[in-house]
Amino acid sequence: MIRSPLKHISACTLAAAMSLTTFAATAEETLTVVSWGGAYGAAQKNHMIDPFQKETGVKVLFEDYSGGVAEMKAQVESGKIQWDVVDLEVIDLERACSEGLLEVFPHDTLPDGVDGTPAAKDFIPEALSNECAVGNIVWSVVYAYNKDTIGKTPATSIGDFFDTAKIPGKRALRKRPQVNMEWALMADGVAPADVYKVLATPEGQQRAFDKLATIKNDIVWFDSWSQAPQLLNDGGAVLVQSANGRFYDAIRQEGKPFVIVWAGHVYDLDAWGVLKGSENKELAFKFIAYATQSKPLAGMSDVAYGPTRKSSTPMMDPAAAPHLPTAHLDTGLQAGSAFWADYGESLGEKFNEWLLK
Repeated sequence: MIRSPLKHISACTLAAAMSLTTFAATAEETLTVVSWGGAYGAAQKNHMIDPFQKETGVKVLFEDYSGGVAEMKAQVESGKIQWDVVDLEVIDLERACSEGLLEVFPHDTLPDGVDGTPAAKDFIPEALSNECAVGNIVWSVVYAYNKDTIGKTPATSIGDFFDTAKIPGKRALRKRPQVNMEWALMADGVAPADVYKVLATPEGQQRAFDKLATIKNDIVWFDSWSQAPQLLNDGGAVLVQSANGRFYDAIRQEGKPFVIVWAGHVYDLDAWGVLKGSENKELAFKFIAYATQSKPLAGMSDVAYGPTRKSSTPMMDPAAAPHLPTAHLDTGLQAGSAFWADYGESLGEKFNEWLLK
C-alpha cells in the first residue's frame, strides 16, 4: 500500500492553480472521465463536468463503469489506455495504486478552499492520504426497503437483512465480496471493531461465507449501484443494498417510499485518479484540481454525499445534512481499504468460487 504525507502548498502555486490560465486548454483536447452513472453521475456532470468544459473548452467524454480494478489493469498492461480520469472507491484505490495502475497525483497543485484555507488543511486527512488520488466524497453502503411493500415488520438492523423468517423475500446485493463479507460477520455477531481482524483469518472468511449461504437462494445479484433503486421500486427484492445517495435521490427527486437503514452501514471515500500511461496526464491532473474545488464538491450534497473539503460545508444544501453518512458514523463501520488492498484479489477468487457452488 502506497501512501504519502500531505505537502505544503505555496501561495503562488495555489494562485496559479486557481487561475483560468491553469485550467485553460485548446478546443481540440478531449478527456475521458469514468464514474458511476445514475444520480451521482448526474450531479458530477452538473457541478464538475459541464462547468469544466465551459471554462476550458475541453471536450469531456463522461462514461460509466461498475468499479473494480480489472478493466484498469487490462488497459495498463496492454498499453491501450482508453480512460484518463477514474472515480474509484478507496477499497479499489489502494490496490490500484500499489499495483502501479495509477499516476502519482501532484497534491501541491490543488487550489485553496473558497475561504482561503490551504488545500492541505482544507481537505480531510483521508482525502489526501494516498499519493495516487484526491478524495472527493464521503459515502456509505446501506440497504433500504419500500415501506409500501415491506409488510408489518420493518427492517432495522443488519441482522434483519439475513433473517428471512422475520422478513421474507429476496435480498439484492452487488456481486462482489466487499461489504457483503463485513455485513455477514456483523449479522453473525462480530463487533464492528473486530470485523477486519476476524476476516483476516481463514476461519473468519469461512464464517462470512457460511452466513451468506443462509440467504444465498434469496439473493438477487447486480453489478451496478444504478440498478438498485429500480430493483426496490419494481419489487425485484424486498431489501436492497446500494450507495446511500442512490436511495436519497429516489426519495427526494422521485418521491419513492423508500426507507434507508443506516445500522451497520459501511462508509468510505471515493477518489479521482489518473490511469497510468494516460496521454492526457497533465490535463487529467487539471481536471481533478478543478473538480475538487470547494464549490463543485459542495454540489455532491445533491445526492447526500459528503464533501471532502471543510470549506464546502457552508455551501451545501442544509436539508441534506441529516442524510449524509457523517450524520450516522456512530452506527457504521469504516471500510477497510488497507484490508482489501491485501486480501481483495484472493477473496475475490474465493467469492467467485463460492457463487458457483
